[in-house]
Amino acid sequence: MVTLTKIYTRGGDAGQTSLGDGRRVVKHDVRVAAYGTVDELNAVIGVARLDTEGDADAMLMRIQNDLFDLGADLCTPGDGRKAEGALRVTQEQVDRLEAEIDALNADLAPLTSFILPGGGRASAHLHLARTVARRAERLMTELAQTEPVDEPAMRYINRLSDHLFVLARHLNDRGAADVLWVPGANR
Repeated sequence: MVTLTKIYTRGGDAGQTSLGDGRRVVKHDVRVAAYGTVDELNAVIGVARLDTEGDADAMLMRIQNDLFDLGADLCTPGDGRKAEGALRVTQEQVDRLEAEIDALNADLAPLTSFILPGGGRASAHLHLARTVARRAERLMTELAQTEPVDEPAMRYINRLSDHLFVLARHLNDRGAADVLWVPGANR
């Protein structure tokens, strides 16, 4: 468990921060950008949860907790001195997302066009969350070009954007309130 007694430390005033293994890096390091974007995603999901309830809200709460796991995973390099025993995203977390996607998608009509972000408030926020998840994924794949990133973490962030998309459609009256893109409609 984490205990925070002091919020500011002054340790980052010179533009550096500490990773989970104690190594100091610049705040714009791609690893920091990746887990910072995961944190941003968690905040966007928190806003979406203001307009959800029931099963959807429970799913999003589990995802928010998983995102802290993902941030911890990314914060502690797999080849660093504290890699052994570090909190890592698991395949079971990925499997849960896949099962939820399949269950939500079963009630949705097939898409006939791309969807414009919107419909209901929760759906609009989930579409925003989906785009932040994709940005986090891009940063994670960039990081993986130079440093190890655990495969379950990569699978999790990839599935999560799909989950957010399907949940947004589900909350849009099972797709009935989706706003479809009409190619060239305003020419």
